[in-house]
Amino acid sequence: MSEEKKKKEEDAQLIALAGFLHETYSDSIHSILLDDDPSKLHLPLVIEFAKLMDFDPEFAGKLYSCPGEYLPFLDKAAKRVKDAMLEELGDLKDAVRKKKPVRVRIDVSGSPLEFPEASPSIGKVRANHMRKLITLKGTVIRSGGVKMIEYERDYMCRKCQHSFTVRPELEAGNRINLPALCPSKSSRGCGSASFQSVEGSTICRDYQEIKIQENVQLLGVGSIPRSMPVILMDDLVDSIKPGDDVIITGILSAKWSHDIKDVRCNLDPMLLANYVRRTNELKSDIDIPVETEEEFKHFWEEYRLTPLKGRNFILEGICPQIFGLFTVKLAGTGKSQFLKFAAKLSNRSVITTGLGSTSAGLTVTAVKDGGEWMLEAGALVLADGGLCCIDEFDSMREHDRTTIHEAMEQQTISIAKAGLVTTLSTRTTVFGATNPKGKYDPDQSLSVNTTLSGPLLSRFDIVLVLLDTQNTAWDKIVSAHILKENFDEKKDKANASDAKWMLPKLRRYINYVKRFKPVLTKEAERVISSYYQLQRKSGTHNAARTTVRMLESLIRLAQAHARLMFSNEVKQLDAIAAILCIESSTTTSPIVDIVGDALHSNFTDNPDKEYKTQEKEILKKLGLIEDSP
Repeated sequence: MSEEKKKKEEDAQLIALAGFLHETYSDSIHSILLDDDPSKLHLPLVIEFAKLMDFDPEFAGKLYSCPGEYLPFLDKAAKRVKDAMLEELGDLKDAVRKKKPVRVRIDVSGSPLEFPEASPSIGKVRANHMRKLITLKGTVIRSGGVKMIEYERDYMCRKCQHSFTVRPELEAGNRINLPALCPSKSSRGCGSASFQSVEGSTICRDYQEIKIQENVQLLGVGSIPRSMPVILMDDLVDSIKPGDDVIITGILSAKWSHDIKDVRCNLDPMLLANYVRRTNELKSDIDIPVETEEEFKHFWEEYRLTPLKGRNFILEGICPQIFGLFTVKLAGTGKSQFLKFAAKLSNRSVITTGLGSTSAGLTVTAVKDGGEWMLEAGALVLADGGLCCIDEFDSMREHDRTTIHEAMEQQTISIAKAGLVTTLSTRTTVFGATNPKGKYDPDQSLSVNTTLSGPLLSRFDIVLVLLDTQNTAWDKIVSAHILKENFDEKKDKANASDAKWMLPKLRRYINYVKRFKPVLTKEAERVISSYYQLQRKSGTHNAARTTVRMLESLIRLAQAHARLMFSNEVKQLDAIAAILCIESSTTTSPIVDIVGDALHSNFTDNPDKEYKTQEKEILKKLGLIEDSP
């Protein structure tokens, strides 16, 4: 094809694309031009791939197959529309003329590019995806600083005065390679290899490198989560932080090392990002069918007169291989088996040990990668918005011991390391397990029996001590339960769901009731307030701050119990259930003292009847009812 014919086709394509953008996105471009916010240094225009495909399926196909060649067409078309709209603005055009170029961003939502071929998991990216427009989902685990790179520069041939533009190779560490000979297209050719840069022709762009990792929850047992470096430019830089869940659309490329004699060049895949979408607000949600919601409502309608029996029915499905431990299952605390089961229940969870699964430990750290300092997220940051299960909690790294206080109380982590200063979110539920440093001494405090300090223990809402004391009757019951579970595994599991809720249903239920925002009723406020005052009078908490933390924990537990009971109100029953959990905890000295041993607590046959007795006793202790004569 002749150069002239090719240029005519390109002009026709630009005119068509400009018409599409003007017709479909004129309002967006107009609002961009009139935006006078000085903090916005770039002008992103997000277009939907599905609409582009409806307008011109052939161009959309080329954009997917060769995005590096056809994305500039959209940028040029957007510039044409912007210039045309500038003329329409009249007197205002001088005020907005100096605006930076519009960058077109491709949103693939609702288009064929969401199919697995164009949206593979990070671990399934292959050579056939190279140079194509693909979409990857993952969690940001590393984030480098924002840098300025030289994006293009003009050079001139010293012999024939021919000018040409050179861009750095991002894949080769932003190295600029000049041509071997003058690229002049004259009939005879120049043949010179001497060039000089044109003054004032350099164009720089903002640049940042991050690394994303595929979601662990989507992997099978034994699978290793894969990661991939991503390059962000212009308006995309500094838009996401470690711990964020993201969906990134971009061009798959590869990083290679500099040419070294007799050394094989390794190619490592990387993504040149075009569009980034944070999905943090969606991370706790699971799609729940309408029929499942109706099933939950019908369940509680059946147990309307015996709500605690319905609650216990749900609790029996939690970690069914472990017998009893009613208090533990109600609070959601236990040892390693409970940690693993709780991680399965949560839509977003990280299970690790005190030493941490990465060099970042539990919080965050600065690491050097390729000569550049980057932030690496630890377990608490990666679990933001979900659940962090930490086994061997006492084996934390030293720097974690100092920063975890802020992470648990303020739900943020502030970091100032290697010139990187930022604050990351840690809005996560921490579920920890630890062992005593020797034989447990009931006469000593928990901080003495473990290596955990008192201030750190006070950050937890509940701390349960499970002491395996010798109890012949209990041992017989537990052994019978283990044998029964073994026997049930060999039978058809079809009838098992009739006896207790299985994991998928439990998972849906837990995530569904998270949407509830329970409000305290007057009765619940009265009970919680009286318990708080009794704690203050008893002198079990010397520090007012510790007592306030206990009050906050009590309210959170009461709200959590209300959610478990499928209610938007915190009733007196919920407040009393929260007190029973608090009384079982070693974070406070029992003043009601009717709970008993957490390890040997079991599910009763008639929990609603037993509650009436417990309610009466607690209300008496709190001075809310008088002893009957």
